[in-house]
Amino acid sequence: MDRKLVVFVPREALDSVREALFEAGAGRIGDYERCSWYGEGTGTFLGGEGTDPNVGQPGREQRVAELRLETVFPEERQADVVEALRRAHPYEEPAFDIYPLL
Repeated sequence: MDRKLVVFVPREALDSVREALFEAGAGRIGDYERCSWYGEGTGTFLGGEGTDPNVGQPGREQRVAELRLETVFPEERQADVVEALRRAHPYEEPAFDIYPLL
């Protein structure tokens, strides 16, 4: 069963995160490769004590222009895809969701 990954990335990290995900086995639909979708939005967060946010300062709420990136991957590649995402993403704690596709 395929899965869908949804992750929020700053614009400047889009290409490097996409590339890492594709190298880990994401983005294939039938005979097509490197398939993804992205759109603009605003992410918010407040880093707690002991955090080291990529943007802003701990203890102050931040609003950041981000892109919502979506792609698909085969279930058996999930560990590799998540590892690649964490390695390539600039945030200390990237926000992402994984959904089963029925």
